[in-house]
Amino acid sequence: MDYRNLQSTRNNDPYHVLIVDDDPAHRALEREILASSKYAVCEASSGREALDALRSRSFDAVLLDKRMPGMDGDEVCRHIRGELGLGMLPILMVTGFGDIDSLTLSLSAGASDFVRKPCQPSELLARLDAAVIHKRLTDQLDSAESMLFALARMVEAKDGNTGDHCSRLSHNGVVLGKALGLGPDELMSLRRGGVLHDIGKLGIPDSILLKPGKLTDEEWGIMRQHVDIGARLVGGLKSMRLTLPIIRHHHERWDGSGYPDGLRGEEIPLLARVFQMVDIYDALAHARPYKQAMARQQVIEVLEAEVARGWRDPELTAMFLGIVKTHPEDLNVSPSSHEDLGLSLFGEIRSTGALDWDHRPSQ
Repeated sequence: MDYRNLQSTRNNDPYHVLIVDDDPAHRALEREILASSKYAVCEASSGREALDALRSRSFDAVLLDKRMPGMDGDEVCRHIRGELGLGMLPILMVTGFGDIDSLTLSLSAGASDFVRKPCQPSELLARLDAAVIHKRLTDQLDSAESMLFALARMVEAKDGNTGDHCSRLSHNGVVLGKALGLGPDELMSLRRGGVLHDIGKLGIPDSILLKPGKLTDEEWGIMRQHVDIGARLVGGLKSMRLTLPIIRHHHERWDGSGYPDGLRGEEIPLLARVFQMVDIYDALAHARPYKQAMARQQVIEVLEAEVARGWRDPELTAMFLGIVKTHPEDLNVSPSSHEDLGLSLFGEIRSTGALDWDHRPSQ
């Protein structure tokens, strides 16, 4: 099982900074200046190594040496802005050159700011603080993502659930993800998956989505298309690359009897299995328009029965049931325990009266 033993992430996630310099002494100096809980630092000794790091995870800023052998800082900038498409990532060029022509070339290549060598701690921290704070604010205000989250909450309301449903899934996905030792990018994807998992139901006709009775085989075929529709809706956003498998694969089953791809066992992406576990728990443990909430012992028995039936990951289920049995309070959502993720925008839309739907149970 790929349940990496990584350190659990706190709610106040540190700023993630990539230091890029071929000189180990200078990397050590910058690392020492940033040595606090406010920053989580990674290092790269070359441009190629830096680009590999940026492909594999997210950062809030890059401290980039201008003069390096092979691929210099300006060329790295061009790759970050062009090939990687990271137009909003702050890149602070660290340079001993002070002439206008050199600085202009770096700005043209995509540098956001400059820091002089040798680095003065106060200057470096001031410039970096401003850059990472702006980056986080920009991330939170991404209009495409905000609209997706608001649309997903509209689906939730239309499907007969309360706004707390998505918030519970986001929160509990992170609780289980932390127990597994998942990293910050994966935890954020679970938060997003809690809201976006059923966004593809936007493309399902109301006659099927809100049908009070049992669906026919043909109608079920249409309903199952919501995972493909949802994956296409978010597929164009690089920030959703880890969330997309949750959306597409959260109806797969451990024995291969699920959909859309009939994946079996560990072929099912781990984040999809994590999300699926908290989604099933929520459906059982909370009331819906068409059912009563189950008692905790009943929920445990149903989940254990689904493992015996071959539908669920046995190790993951055992870990989650350990939380349910010993720390059920961890699964309680407080207003400060989850991010907004479109809820405010959804509330504004709902206040217009545009969402006056007949909440009938869906199948």
